[in-house]
Amino acid sequence: MTSASDFTPKSEFLRTLIARGFVHQCSDFAGLDEKALAGGLPAYIGFDCTAPSLHVGSLLPIMMLAWLQRTGGKPLPLMGGGTTRVGDPSGKDESRRLLTVEQIDSNKASIKRVFERFLTFGDGPADALMLDNADWLAGLNYIDFLRDVGRHFSVNRMLTMDSVKLRLEREHELSFIEFNYMCLQAYDFVEINRRHGALLQMGGSDQWGNIVTGLDLGRRMGTPQLYALTSPLLTTASGAKMGKTAAGAVWLNADMLSPYDYWQYWRNTEDADVARFLKLFTFLSMDEVARLAALEGAEINEAKKTLATEATALIHGREAAERAAETARRTFEEGALALSLPKVTVSADEIAAGLGVLAAFVKAGLVASTGEARRQIKGGGLKVNDAAVTDERGTLSEKDFETDGVAKLSLGKKRHVLLERG
Repeated sequence: MTSASDFTPKSEFLRTLIARGFVHQCSDFAGLDEKALAGGLPAYIGFDCTAPSLHVGSLLPIMMLAWLQRTGGKPLPLMGGGTTRVGDPSGKDESRRLLTVEQIDSNKASIKRVFERFLTFGDGPADALMLDNADWLAGLNYIDFLRDVGRHFSVNRMLTMDSVKLRLEREHELSFIEFNYMCLQAYDFVEINRRHGALLQMGGSDQWGNIVTGLDLGRRMGTPQLYALTSPLLTTASGAKMGKTAAGAVWLNADMLSPYDYWQYWRNTEDADVARFLKLFTFLSMDEVARLAALEGAEINEAKKTLATEATALIHGREAAERAAETARRTFEEGALALSLPKVTVSADEIAAGLGVLAAFVKAGLVASTGEARRQIKGGGLKVNDAAVTDERGTLSEKDFETDGVAKLSLGKKRHVLLERG
């Protein structure tokens, strides 16, 4: 396996991915480059349906599929309607909660909408095609699968895979159903090659063992040469995992995280990460990325705003992104009450009864509990209409809602929610 830094690709696909920082490992750079150069390279990435929305940690593989299509390849996003019933043990110390088929189908329908923002679907040679591994996994006969597919797997080798080895080393239980996950994922590669001619599977570096197992299974079951390509697992410059904040996951669906909060997530990028994230999470040209990356001092905030607006536009549309940027500008630069901030409705009866300030911040979703609200008050972190909250037994009254029928609740300097009188 050649390092990406030692390889000079001829295909636009690999040139783009390497230059923008998407590539961690590849099973055969030269062979894959040749296939990509020929045009129409079919490739897939799997996405399990464990929640109604993907989070920002899934954005990097989605961008890889988008660049594949932009450079002439055929993207095949794969919904894990079948594998989600089993649960991927990779990177987990305990078993995932098993979902019902109805929950999985509901999550799948919700997740699919995101891909339409990034990919062009249709019947053309480079048009994306949405797949679902439930189509071939759900109807498998167990005995036939063991005989025809399972015989190609070595338990000795499976025990060396990180997803298994780490769980066993930490003496955490690994269920038999999870142990089978890599067999099903490997079989996906064979099936997608047979049905759609896929030659490449991409994914995060934590999936390397599962992906190369699919390459090996394909070789044993007579497929053409298959290829593996993984991206680095991203952390921020301070070592935090991408997609996690103190408030929880950074979801891609607007009904789980508002476009404004999504914009703010990118606006708060650490200085050291701005150039890298512009390459990975926008379609800006490398020349424009270089220009923005060269900004220093206070000017780097302009690069952060560009990152936030471009990243938000990809998920929520240009109009929503620019509205979020304008809301932020008015809120922080003019100190105005921007009515496009996220809103939470409270009833007139709640206000009349005296809505407790602790309960109000929990209701607004700015804190997870009244205990956390008390801690924030002690640190001076909570404000109502820009006035610091000092009394944890205080209440909100009609007076707090005099401006356009809303009260502005703030956590720190950058998180705000409007409580709207219903």
